[in-house]
Amino acid sequence: MKLEIHPIYFDDAVVTCSCGNTWTTGATKQAIKVEICSQCHPFFTGEQRIVDTEGRVERLRRRFNLEK
Repeated sequence: MKLEIHPIYFDDAVVTCSCGNTWTTGATKQAIKVEICSQCHPFFTGEQRIVDTEGRVERLRRRFNLEK
């Protein structure tokens, strides 16, 4: 392997979700922030919820006069 071309690897990188869940993992960054994790994702929680960050669902409902 070539020397000095590989990024620094952190064994105890902290991952933080927007829901407040945190865990440690190995990564090339010390801190990672994510929007959705397995604790709050609808697939894993079983909730019938639409994850919408840009308002696309509301715009579609207004456009076609759909109800919730």
